[in-house]
Amino acid sequence: MTPRRKRLALIGGILVAVGAATALVLNAFQSNLVFFYSPSQVAAKEAPTNRTFRIGGMVEAGSVKRAGVDVSFVVTDMANTVPVKYSGILPDLFKEGKGVVAQGQLGPDGVFVAREVLAKHDENYMPPEAAEALKHGEAVNKKAAGTVVMEAKP
Repeated sequence: MTPRRKRLALIGGILVAVGAATALVLNAFQSNLVFFYSPSQVAAKEAPTNRTFRIGGMVEAGSVKRAGVDVSFVVTDMANTVPVKYSGILPDLFKEGKGVVAQGQLGPDGVFVAREVLAKHDENYMPPEAAEALKHGEAVNKKAAGTVVMEAKP
């Protein structure tokens, strides 16, 4: 082999190795991405059914039901609601009417099965995505309340 071919083979081997490493890193990165969806997006079927994602909003008042360590509750963005099931110990700050973010998967029955539940830190903190979802939900409710249905007179 001439020195030129050796150099080309070495450069080709390095390019293949870098390409393989890049592909592995991007694959690992994509499989670990967790997107945030609001209850309105879940109701509009924008959320994946076979992938882990986060859902956030407010815990609907009167919706928390406990059976040992199994808990079910409803997350709302004031426009739509999503039922959530969780098995485990909830954070101390978890309460009805307070902000929550749950991570898990949406079941085929439309119930979100959470693997992790996060409650907001203090009275002033809410994840930006959850705050935006609540603002959007309130805007939809105000718009719906402001519309008047006109009946046609015969």
